[in-house]
Amino acid sequence: MRLRLDRSQAREATAPAEFGKVAVLLGGSSTEREISLLSGKAVLDALRRKGVDAHPFDPATTPLAELLRGGFERAFVALHGPGGEDGTVQGALECLGLPYTGCGVLGSAVCMDKLRTKRLVAAVGIPTAEVVVLAGPRDFELAVEKLGLPMIVKPATQGSSVGMSKVERAQDLPQAYAAAAATDDSVFAEPWITGGEYTVGILKGRALPSIRIETPNTFYDYQAKYFRDDTRYFCPSGLSAEAEAHLAALAQGAFAAAGASGWGRVDFMMDRTGRPLLLEINTVPGMTDHSLVPMAAKATGVDFETLCWRVLETSFERVPVVGLAPGSATPAGQPG
Repeated sequence: MRLRLDRSQAREATAPAEFGKVAVLLGGSSTEREISLLSGKAVLDALRRKGVDAHPFDPATTPLAELLRGGFERAFVALHGPGGEDGTVQGALECLGLPYTGCGVLGSAVCMDKLRTKRLVAAVGIPTAEVVVLAGPRDFELAVEKLGLPMIVKPATQGSSVGMSKVERAQDLPQAYAAAAATDDSVFAEPWITGGEYTVGILKGRALPSIRIETPNTFYDYQAKYFRDDTRYFCPSGLSAEAEAHLAALAQGAFAAAGASGWGRVDFMMDRTGRPLLLEINTVPGMTDHSLVPMAAKATGVDFETLCWRVLETSFERVPVVGLAPGSATPAGQPG
């Protein structure tokens, strides 16, 4: 059995029984396991408050094949980072024929890689900061020459700002590179952008109100995202109606260009002229008490329980189809 994406099957559920038995995939084995456990627990509790037959499922401790033996009918993916947000678990669920929330295999894989995401959206005209790929010390001088200082060094396929460093002096580049390379084989540098940071949530094809983020940290890092209480969030963000509409259009355009679907979040920095530059696309955003998509949804009157319900509805678009019998061109169980 496998799945096919059928957008004509998109619908709203009117009763929790329509979802059947739901596995909330949480934890996993990435560097973001801690946050995934928090997100998954919040989602699990919210769905249960709505009457959904939801259960926790940690792929780091239980093989995914147990989903079928456990009688699950769909999965809410609350896994962050590699192994959960990069198309890996989505591909496994496709093979199992188990409908799941959010983005599919291709979009997940593309968006997990910040470098390839930037190249793709730039090709369709969405602005993003210049980059220099760092393959090792031989690229450090070029990075300083092209980008200037300060700059920021990032691993390409980590989320939650894991492995990122601001570099203010050329002699600090080796340490920043080592920190990024310790988590990822692909590392790149961008110029340090001094404007405001904004994020736009996407839910079932619609852009949520943008959020402006201010942090006392050097940048919006792991601690600022999830644990600090002095990070400030502004929703409404303070943009003019025209600028808000422009940012929403860029977010939706980037989401579509990367092959993303269902729900997610698109992050931007403003340059000195106020031009939005795309940073990255998140296909399984955080769902903790510090998280941004729930904050933006709340601004539109959608509470956390309803948000989780609506995200779960995105699984309806993934429809199981009968597979082929081995060595046959005819679907199994059907006459030739």
